[in-house]
Amino acid sequence: RYRMALSLDGMWQFQFDPKSCGLSENWKDGLPSPISMPVPASFSDFFTSGPDRDYCGDFWYQKDFFVPETAQSKVQLRFGSITHRAIVFCNGVEVARHEGGFLPVVADVTDVVRCGAVNRVCIWVNNDLNESTLPCGTHNVLSSGRKIVKPYFDFFNYSGIQRSVYLVMLPAESIQDYEVSYTLDGADAQVDYKVFCEGAGEISVQLLDAENKLVAEANGAEGALCVQNAHLWQVRNAYLYTIVIVLKKDGLPVDEYRERIGIRTVEIRGTKILINGKSVYLKGFGKHEDFDILGRGFNWAVAKRDFECMKWTDANCFRTSHYPYAEEMYRLCDREGIVIIDEVPAVGIGAGAGINPYETFPIREHHEQVIKDMIARDKNHPCVVMWSLGNEPDTENFPESAYEYWHSLYELAHETDPSDRPVTLVCCQNNYEKDIVTRSMDVVCINRYYGWYNLSGDLDAACYGLNLELDFWEKQNKPVMITEYGADAVAGIHECVPEMFSEEFQVEFYKRQNAQFDKRKFFIGEHVWNFADFATVQGCMRVDGNKKGLFTRERRPKMAAHYFRERWGEVPDFGYKR
Repeated sequence: RYRMALSLDGMWQFQFDPKSCGLSENWKDGLPSPISMPVPASFSDFFTSGPDRDYCGDFWYQKDFFVPETAQSKVQLRFGSITHRAIVFCNGVEVARHEGGFLPVVADVTDVVRCGAVNRVCIWVNNDLNESTLPCGTHNVLSSGRKIVKPYFDFFNYSGIQRSVYLVMLPAESIQDYEVSYTLDGADAQVDYKVFCEGAGEISVQLLDAENKLVAEANGAEGALCVQNAHLWQVRNAYLYTIVIVLKKDGLPVDEYRERIGIRTVEIRGTKILINGKSVYLKGFGKHEDFDILGRGFNWAVAKRDFECMKWTDANCFRTSHYPYAEEMYRLCDREGIVIIDEVPAVGIGAGAGINPYETFPIREHHEQVIKDMIARDKNHPCVVMWSLGNEPDTENFPESAYEYWHSLYELAHETDPSDRPVTLVCCQNNYEKDIVTRSMDVVCINRYYGWYNLSGDLDAACYGLNLELDFWEKQNKPVMITEYGADAVAGIHECVPEMFSEEFQVEFYKRQNAQFDKRKFFIGEHVWNFADFATVQGCMRVDGNKKGLFTRERRPKMAAHYFRERWGEVPDFGYKR
């Protein structure tokens, strides 16, 4: 009505810049020898040569686009993400710089675009890793002189414009953001809101139910909407209202913004996580944005298939391991009632050769900014019930430094989130008695591979070691969940006696360990690693990627998927009684 967003997805122009000469040679005005490249998508898997597929360094995108004569007062280019760092030029003028590959990049192009004409955007991108990036890594230089990335993490460093791009047109006075939080009072609910605008004006807010009937309204930039007999957003039973925010000037509307929201509360009480006051058992997956050919590029068909597979297994939750996902996934979770643990890309913050990463990795400022940006983007999604500050950092070798670093980020997340959701950090297979960080989080999230990476194949010893650790966590009086556990299984390998890499071993691994979790009343959830097989860098530990998926990379179920479909079908979402 008052604002417009036009998709710029499709075929773009693309060019590698291995000599890093593009900036000095003014490729911002146009690429000299481009090829076509689809957006959104990762670039790697379109190439048939190793140097191109594994390319590390500078590269460029270019797109010509038309801006209507009727464009609003403000014009923006909005990228869902650009991995990992970018400089955006429009008509040869720099309009944005961004560090970080998994959150939006917004460029104000109001003063440089020509309305009623064709314009050009050129983007310098770099996908190298270092110890100041999130995720962390480095690169090697081969004998040929070619750089190849060396990640400090176990997934492929897919790069490019991997999410949708929009041309956004806004009025001069416009709604910039809003936030909501909820309070329940018997059958009723109160929706507290704040609206942030650019320019002066009068603000009105309405709440519509699923049938678009008005149920509450208020005026002002800050206020409360009182909802009688509220329909709550529940796990696997989502109910969504529509919040309608209108900005008026001199009594006339100049901008309007609508979005679906869900009324629900989240809290930690003792050793339980409660949604709307009910104890929830979180059953589901660690995932990756990863699919054949697309790499990490968002695709609606893949997203739909993933949701159908998750519902088929009776899962109710996943963690966005190890980075914030495309926004479209959160909207689907809002509609489906799937719970999300939302994670920043702080993976690979580990020590090597006795080096303290909290003193040597220059990442603190960037880490803070990513936390703020993720919460700013995702704060209004009812599906998001927990923030994860990172995955598998070193928390044991330098425990005091680790605590100082991570606990201050914990406090930052709580201060930033208007709904004050629980905050966690996912810890690795470490010396849990030396680790003083994990136990300070709202929820203890552990990644454990007893019987795979350690005590390999010996499930008796694995269960013994697991129970020793669970005895420790029981004394902490915290809710505990396992956010990664699993075993590689190559689809089609079958054995009479379960052995590692067979589908039978994967099932036996889960049966034995789940039996241990079921004995523990403080245990609030289980996340299999992984939802589906995914690409990694090549190495002697990986055969065509990581094979720990319950589904193949093409989303075909292994035996373990059928096992969890049966198990989770018998484990209720609420009030799991052991």
